[in-house]
Amino acid sequence: MIWLSGVAGGLVLTLVLGSVLRILVVPRGLYSVVVYRLWWTLRSLLHLGARRRGYEAIDRAQAWLAPLMLVGMLAIWLGGAFVGYGLLLYALSPLSWGTAFREAGSSLFTLGFASGARLRLSVLDFVAAVTGPVVIALQIAYLPTLYAAYNRRELEVTLLQSRAGEPAWGPELLARQWLVDTETALPELYRAWERLAADMGESHATYPVLLAFRSPRPYRSWLVGLVAVMDAAAVQLALTPGSAPPEARLVLRAGFTALRDIARSIRFPFDPDPPPDTPIRLTYGEFEAAVSMLESTGFRAERGTEEAWPHFQGWRVNYETVAYELCRRCDAVPALWTGPRDFPTTPVPPRRPVDRRPEGKRP
Repeated sequence: MIWLSGVAGGLVLTLVLGSVLRILVVPRGLYSVVVYRLWWTLRSLLHLGARRRGYEAIDRAQAWLAPLMLVGMLAIWLGGAFVGYGLLLYALSPLSWGTAFREAGSSLFTLGFASGARLRLSVLDFVAAVTGPVVIALQIAYLPTLYAAYNRRELEVTLLQSRAGEPAWGPELLARQWLVDTETALPELYRAWERLAADMGESHATYPVLLAFRSPRPYRSWLVGLVAVMDAAAVQLALTPGSAPPEARLVLRAGFTALRDIARSIRFPFDPDPPPDTPIRLTYGEFEAAVSMLESTGFRAERGTEEAWPHFQGWRVNYETVAYELCRRCDAVPALWTGPRDFPTTPVPPRRPVDRRPEGKRP
């Protein structure tokens, strides 16, 4: 029994230390069972009370997911360390079960009240006394990194709202630029989102808890925004290959690279090099309707819809599967062209402002 206690205690401490290093220290996007099991459990619990009340109820409930994950990770690490040190103290000393765990808690949380139960503190007590403050300090240092990445992300998502609608949609992004004669601003937008995509690919793969951080408003989403920008670039390249800016290709490459990096960090399998003619879930009818809407705003296509469809499909096949899965797991706003969700919903089109201009005048 004593031998088993020592082995179990060492194993628990090894798992706790490995989890802390994977999540808080190693900048590599390593998979952690703690994060994903906790994410799945808390997400499922938050779904219970909101699932049948529509998307806004889901959004309000899931807003608590990231804070609960941060608190839950700290509780799991400290609880695991408490159990591990308690088992080791029982195995390596003449203390009883109750006294061993009492001393483990006293050392781990630096209370010091249990040290009189032994003639002298052991090396194990000192190590336990270091573990608690170090884990808490690492978690505290972790928060500024998370919120800095969150602020960078949400700044661009907020700026996108006036250009692509709320929730964002790729064809809407193009339509609004042609309506107000600002299509020359698209290259700058693509450059900004190329950098943001690279940033999100690095930060969200390294710190996957960022996936659970939601935008301040329910109909905004970093993930939907990225898909919208990529769809806009793909539509523009498919319809106007001669006049589309080169930045459109760059933002597509950066976007699906970022999504794939995140997918690898959560161990979601995908085809890294799908053939261009691989079927996609978006239908030709949906694409045709979007092109018709675009042409009504003054957008002039260089290719017909049927000719452009295989080119659009060849771009979208690189990111559609991963984007749909991430949107589902993150309970993103059910925007157009972003796939199904785990709760009953219908796609939400962009909200457009009421047009109060004098008749016949363009904005």
